[in-house]
Amino acid sequence: MRPAPARTENSVVIDAPFDLLWDMTNDVANWPNLFSEYATAEILDQHGDTVRFRLALHPDDDGKVWSWVSERVMDRGNGTVRAHRVETGPFEFMDIHWAYVQIDAGVSMRWVQEFRMKPDAPLDDTGMTHRINANSKVQMALIKERVEAAARANAATAVAR
Repeated sequence: MRPAPARTENSVVIDAPFDLLWDMTNDVANWPNLFSEYATAEILDQHGDTVRFRLALHPDDDGKVWSWVSERVMDRGNGTVRAHRVETGPFEFMDIHWAYVQIDAGVSMRWVQEFRMKPDAPLDDTGMTHRINANSKVQMALIKERVEAAARANAATAVAR
């Protein structure tokens, strides 16, 4: 029997309008300016609410650049995104679910990732779970900072008019 997939869940509350958060976090081409981990994001195909893209990380300590193709299906009306890696690399599979929920303090953004590592991958499921959880906290803090700064700038511009 195969073990259950590994699973991570991380969330952050962002004090910004839903539409701004949605637009900034679903503008994949701009991800290198939103996330610190991505060197490039290349849109390969986009139709409707589905985008297929190639992400590349900054080189690791050994100079290796990890890159893969993913596909996202965005459902703004329900505040959800479903994504998966098309090129799985060291993963047997990687499925990602983003959920955005308006709350009193702003918008809760939650990422759930389910995956299984290949037997010859540099990390096992437990190691990758730790890496994803640590990195998600860093990336969510950056997104919070950058989206809230954009919200403040938009508010200041609106007041100045």
